[in-house]
Amino acid sequence: MSILFRDVEIDGARVDVRVVGEYIAEIGRGLSIDSAELIDGGAGALLPGLHDHHLHLLALAATRRSVDCGPPSVTDLGALARALRAHAGSGWVRGTGYHESVAGDLDRHVLDRLLPYRPVRVQHRSGALWILNSVGVDTVSRVLDATADVERDESGAPTGRLWRYDSRLRPALPADVPDLAQVGETLARYGITSVTDATPDLDDTAIGLLSSGHRSGALPQSITLLGADNTGTVGGGLSVGPRKLLLRDHDLPTFDQLAAAVAGAHSVGRAVAVHCVSRESLLLSMVVFDGVGSIEGDRIEHAGIVPEGVAEWISRLGLRVVTQPGFLSARGDDYLRDVASDDLPYLYPYASLLRAGVKVTPSSDAPHGPLDPWAVMRAATDRTARSGAVLGPDECVTPMTALAGYLGTPGDPGGPPRHLACGVRADLCLLGGPLRQALTRQDASWVRMVVIGGRIVVRDE
Repeated sequence: MSILFRDVEIDGARVDVRVVGEYIAEIGRGLSIDSAELIDGGAGALLPGLHDHHLHLLALAATRRSVDCGPPSVTDLGALARALRAHAGSGWVRGTGYHESVAGDLDRHVLDRLLPYRPVRVQHRSGALWILNSVGVDTVSRVLDATADVERDESGAPTGRLWRYDSRLRPALPADVPDLAQVGETLARYGITSVTDATPDLDDTAIGLLSSGHRSGALPQSITLLGADNTGTVGGGLSVGPRKLLLRDHDLPTFDQLAAAVAGAHSVGRAVAVHCVSRESLLLSMVVFDGVGSIEGDRIEHAGIVPEGVAEWISRLGLRVVTQPGFLSARGDDYLRDVASDDLPYLYPYASLLRAGVKVTPSSDAPHGPLDPWAVMRAATDRTARSGAVLGPDECVTPMTALAGYLGTPGDPGGPPRHLACGVRADLCLLGGPLRQALTRQDASWVRMVVIGGRIVVRDE
């Protein structure tokens, strides 16, 4: 297959671009059409396809079949009850996006009052907690272990609150094949041609689903996995990135436990990606890296709170940060109400990390954060909550800085943005106008055409 993009903007210059097969074959002025499919670029910017450095593909697919249980669509207990009861069928009701502002801390007893006769599981919007009703607890009782991840009352009975329990719950749930084609299409329409799946501890079933989805074309995006084990082999067109280490803030590992996990990955030449939302988890990780040492590619996921002076520490160790500015727009008003005043100035920093010399890139953490990369870029630029409040104005970055993060390579988050050149794989995003205009109004509606591996997957003309 051959495609000729006529009159597109690359790095500020208006040129033609020929794609042959999976790769860019020629860039110049006045290129001949030959037998190529002609695309009139209309002076629109032609970019490398965007890369989301942190999301969860299977959870995205599952969320699309779930009940929305959080703001702004659900804001009180009555609305939560109506949403759960409206779910069709007789089996499991799966809810997502719950936040305590709706009805406080949920447990099995609260959910029993809302929907007692069918199994219910509701996920907190952080993704860290599942809350089940009594029917649900009984249904999964065989996989409930004795760890602190299963919250229990004074009598030892489960409260229905399960922390970081996704993989352990799965064997007790009905087999379900997710609709990955819808996820792949949505990603493509945003201009995303590759992703890093940050789900921890992926088992063979999960990897098989993603591999099958990629091979079939349902997920045309290139996929890097952080949750594969240290064997380094996944097959099916997928690749392995740093090893995801999930720190549970309710049950943090000891120094020795985390040090062993980091050293174990490093011993086979694999970097680590450490989940650090809280101040405590970040400081523990930093002390471990100081003791064990860091290698190229080691990264901090989230860096939700970075206290004063720690940015320089991160820089000295050569660690990268994969952050989520989209949380500031989606949850900013909740942060202003709920986050300790001592932590608010250090919430999801960006500009200060860059000033300290840290490689930083934005990402979505979808479905827990907004998937739309243009909305995430906007949030990185203005850090504005729904109410109009600005969280940390000194942490705002330029639109070009935010876009450059999405143009980084999967293996070099926060590194130099990719550029289009002859011989480069044709993962492309054509905008409906010059880049300068698109950066002035960061919006997904600019995306006009998307090409993955030389194949047009989105065409809006």
